[in-house]
Amino acid sequence: MHDPVMAKQGNKYYLFSTGPGITFYSSSDMLHWKPEGRVFPGQPAWAKGAAPTFDDHIWAPDIQYHDGRYLLYYSVSGFGKNTSGIGVTSNATLDPRSPDYRWQDQGMVLQSVPGRDLWNAIDANVVEDERGTGWMSFGSFWSGIKLVKLDPTWTKLAEPQEWHTVARRERPAFTPDEQAGPAEIEGPFIFKKNGWYYLFVSWGKCCQGPNSTYHVVVGRSRAATGPYLDRLGKDMAQGGGSLVIQGDRDWKALGHNSAYTFDGKDWLVLHAYETADKYKQKLKVLEMKWDAQGWPTVEQKDLSRYQSVQLP
Repeated sequence: MHDPVMAKQGNKYYLFSTGPGITFYSSSDMLHWKPEGRVFPGQPAWAKGAAPTFDDHIWAPDIQYHDGRYLLYYSVSGFGKNTSGIGVTSNATLDPRSPDYRWQDQGMVLQSVPGRDLWNAIDANVVEDERGTGWMSFGSFWSGIKLVKLDPTWTKLAEPQEWHTVARRERPAFTPDEQAGPAEIEGPFIFKKNGWYYLFVSWGKCCQGPNSTYHVVVGRSRAATGPYLDRLGKDMAQGGGSLVIQGDRDWKALGHNSAYTFDGKDWLVLHAYETADKYKQKLKVLEMKWDAQGWPTVEQKDLSRYQSVQLP
């Protein structure tokens, strides 16, 4: 399980993950998960054109409900390159047993091109502002996390286009534009709570087994477009970010989180590598609480308390 996102329809939870065709699961308790196959039986028609090395692994989904249908955003890319694109597919239901179940790909929303763009079109997440406008955050390495305004369908960019940089880390001068560089930031997710927009991002390196340094930081803003400030008041666009959770001896590579309110409780959803299981990536669902200053907190011990089960 990499890059988990979740939605609830009726009394069922649906979990989507990076994997062949986007792997997904269903559950009635957020603990026991039934594999439901893949969203794309084949490849998105546009994938190879945007990312010639695309190998059927679709990255970093994001699930949203808008105007009576579900929108599933996804990314195609070459590892370590910004030869990338973000697409979206839609469905009337998430229940694969419903007669109305049918994913309809809406195509590419956004593309990054090496040498042209100093940003990477992966890791999309959409948030709705107080006016009902959709904003898509995205990005990995390069010049950090971008935010772009969507049109009313949430399947295309709004025109005229409106862009913001909401988070980044230092990128050394003269780093070649085609290289990711050491500015380790990706996986944005914006969560609304009590009049604040909380921007979670992952810092560090994923996918390196015991050498992974992935961890989650956060900032907040009164506006979807930022600026997002950390606990010390530092702008995330200037390198700010307050720690939410990081790895320990038993769990590495904590990150690429999402966040939700289900049945009156707030949840932080992420993946972590289990040291005792040869650093296999596993789902973690942690209850998220709020301190006296309104910042999100999770219990480190919950990493071991939460043990999901894959059903046959």
